[in-house]
Amino acid sequence: MPIDAANALAAGPRSGEIAWTAKDVQLYHLGIGAGVPATDPGELRYTLESRLHVLPSFATVAGAGSPGVIRALSMPGIEADLARVLHGGQSLTVHRPIPVRGAATTTCRVTGVYDKGTAAVVVLRTDVADVHGPLWTDEARIFLRGEGGWGGDRGPSVRPDPPRGEPDRTVDRPTREDQALLYRLTGDRNPLHADPAFAEAAGFDRPVLHGLCTYGITLKAVVDTLLAGDVSRVRSYTTRFAGVVYPGETLRVRMWRREGAVRVAVGAVDRDEAPVLADTVVAHA
Repeated sequence: MPIDAANALAAGPRSGEIAWTAKDVQLYHLGIGAGVPATDPGELRYTLESRLHVLPSFATVAGAGSPGVIRALSMPGIEADLARVLHGGQSLTVHRPIPVRGAATTTCRVTGVYDKGTAAVVVLRTDVADVHGPLWTDEARIFLRGEGGWGGDRGPSVRPDPPRGEPDRTVDRPTREDQALLYRLTGDRNPLHADPAFAEAAGFDRPVLHGLCTYGITLKAVVDTLLAGDVSRVRSYTTRFAGVVYPGETLRVRMWRREGAVRVAVGAVDRDEAPVLADTVVAHA
């Protein structure tokens, strides 16, 4: 059996070094659709070095290293065919604002391996700190199709109730036909997002947009719409990837204000608002 849960959970943490510059931040922001309109003062905060601030979801690509989905497959006890791997969810806790340029140490380890019957779910936690202390913590939940059934712990199953009532704000965010080709320059070179033959082998009609690209687009929509464009107000951000996005589709982002948080649901307008992100919460100051 490719998944050895005991080995994965017992393995010690892996450490590494990352660094990033303003150029990396700008590329990430462009990859999630920032800069439209190009002269908009709000957009220039994402694209112009003299005004630059960092959207917290940049943490998922900082250092241009392998994303959590890929890193998890290299951890002890974890082995799976990449074509059968999906990103199930993502959580991010920001300990302080991410600097425009920096260097940091990453420490990652598998903190959960769950048997869902027809699939396995692996949780990979990464803690990141610089010389001044902790910067952020993220958790990637990776869904490995066909790797369950060994009788292991099924893991948490409780999900938050969906938001009720009409959303406080709804915005549409179009994606470009080449959005995935641009976003993958931030470091995620998974062929699922570029190679039609690979996408077909994985069960999709054509290459799909990175879940973390949708993740970034959504956080930007929340910050720009309900947090007055202030990225420093974001404290944490969690989501479950409920469906795929095809490049060129339009995302409908619905937002509900709550005390200290924004509940969010995202659907693909082109497919009758098929769910894309669910159980999504942005906690803020």
